[in-house]
Amino acid sequence: MDLSKDVVLKENYTFFVADAAGQVQSGEHGLYNRDTRFLSRYAWDFGKGVEALLVHTPRPDMLETHYARIEGPSQVVGVRRRLTLTANSLTDRLELENSSLEPRSVTLQLTVAGDFVDMFEARGWQKLARQPVTLQREGDLYALRYRAQDGLEVASTFQPSQPPDEMQDGTLLFKLELAPKEKAELSVTVRLETLGEDQPEIPYDAWMTGFEPLPELSGRHQHVLNQAQQDLRALLLFTEHGPYPAAGIPWYVATFGRDALLAASMLLPHHPEVAEGVLRYLAAHQGQKHDPVTAEAPGKIMHELRYGELTRLGRVPFGPYYGTVDATPLFVTLFHQHYRLTGNSGLVKALRPHWEAALTWMTETADRDGDGFLEFVGEPVGQGLSIQTWKDSFDSMSHRDGRLAEGAIAGSEVQGYAYAAYLAAADFYEALQEADAGTEAAAWRNRAEALKGAFHERFWLPELQTYALALDGDKRPLKVHNSNAGHLLWTGIVPDGVAPKLVQTLFSETNWSGWGVRTLGASEARYNPVSYHNGSVWPHDTALMAGGLARYGFRDEAARIREALFDLASSQGDGRLPELVAGYGRSAAPPVPYPVACRPQAWDAAALLYLLTL
Repeated sequence: MDLSKDVVLKENYTFFVADAAGQVQSGEHGLYNRDTRFLSRYAWDFGKGVEALLVHTPRPDMLETHYARIEGPSQVVGVRRRLTLTANSLTDRLELENSSLEPRSVTLQLTVAGDFVDMFEARGWQKLARQPVTLQREGDLYALRYRAQDGLEVASTFQPSQPPDEMQDGTLLFKLELAPKEKAELSVTVRLETLGEDQPEIPYDAWMTGFEPLPELSGRHQHVLNQAQQDLRALLLFTEHGPYPAAGIPWYVATFGRDALLAASMLLPHHPEVAEGVLRYLAAHQGQKHDPVTAEAPGKIMHELRYGELTRLGRVPFGPYYGTVDATPLFVTLFHQHYRLTGNSGLVKALRPHWEAALTWMTETADRDGDGFLEFVGEPVGQGLSIQTWKDSFDSMSHRDGRLAEGAIAGSEVQGYAYAAYLAAADFYEALQEADAGTEAAAWRNRAEALKGAFHERFWLPELQTYALALDGDKRPLKVHNSNAGHLLWTGIVPDGVAPKLVQTLFSETNWSGWGVRTLGASEARYNPVSYHNGSVWPHDTALMAGGLARYGFRDEAARIREALFDLASSQGDGRLPELVAGYGRSAAPPVPYPVACRPQAWDAAALLYLLTL
């Protein structure tokens, strides 16, 4: 599904996907909440000869449309529509105007339907057998009600501002008589009866003013920055533990571990409350037991949590799913970043069982063979993720000849995250100020230094002047140029004397496209510029590299990335960084798009704010 021409809105867990005119009529379009499609059709018919002249989204939760009936050279009837989402509702307000000097009859038809399918069903996954849901009148309300196979009852109720003149087969018909120059209003409020309780939200104005003073940018770059700030507010989910950024809109309006941890890290200087919300939420959903279906393990941080019917019935393993090796060390590193910024030792003490459990998982469970490296073993395709790092395509881990890696894989960037987490643990124990704090802190620093030395010895590729993408199950390095080496600079695991060599390699023609760093170098066997992880450019990936460059003192190179990514966002019609673009070299033309790239995404929007702090 190509989302580039669709209207996409979101507020909290509710999101709305419609065609270019703001109508929900077919396909994957609909009104969704917590992975359930509450409306599969929601379409206005304003009569013959009426066309949409303007479709505009002034905010990510709001749609404005102007329709007109044209006779000759002029509008005779105009309809201004404003649709606004809230956490569990949709308000659709119409303002009608008779622009002519004659009385006009206006007939409006609103057709609604709700199939209440799981989001994964709407996108073509397995189907459940269901009875059709019909629109019923309930006093002055109209309702679509559904009882799921697990017993959960959900509904969409419709409350028009005036009774319809007719109702038939899911269509509400309104007839209005307008005198010359007369104006009238009609509104419909759709409320979703769903699982979950409303939590306090951050108003848009408060969110925008919460950013620290930012530098004045050129006109096109300033627009990009404003869009990113609005998108980050739109992406927030308001949970009982605090604000949490959804990974992306529309299909990733859910709590993901890795995505939120990195986005919150990038947002930390501006909105530290998001990092605290993420930490508290992930601590509350930390693994407690061993479960081979969901990949849960004690101390492990989750990858993804869904609420749809397929998840609740156990047909998909997302309630939650723990198939990620990197979220757990990233949890500890974000905790450390938050502590260093805020000095909140109380949070360190309050969540001590959780960061200690995470460290235990890293050292005892994730290190499968005792060599000090964190590894994962992929799950069979169809049951879970076969690759459990951020490059989670099945073919993203390859040797130079194109062969795919097998066995327990130790991803390079994961070791960098672990190094940072071990140093974080040392600071945490010192913050506790207990009798054995010095001993504990020294032990974790020693572990970090041992990992740093072993990592460089096993992963450094002198012939390529970069680090291996990973070690396979036989401890053979994957000797390919890759973007994950940029993450290593971000974590600090690269020796100071090696950093200049690595930086030169990352900006070589093989790796640098002009828009960003390629996920896989252009000289490699599996390189494909229009692939998910084998040669494409991911903005958040490149932004982390910029953070590493700044850490090691390469300010000019970090500025080069900042300019490239702001240019990339400016080249897009909506002023947003896409999830990824093709890895072709930069030219005067905009970058070649990846066909199904998600936008906006939390870590991409946050990356633009992050780059301004470097």
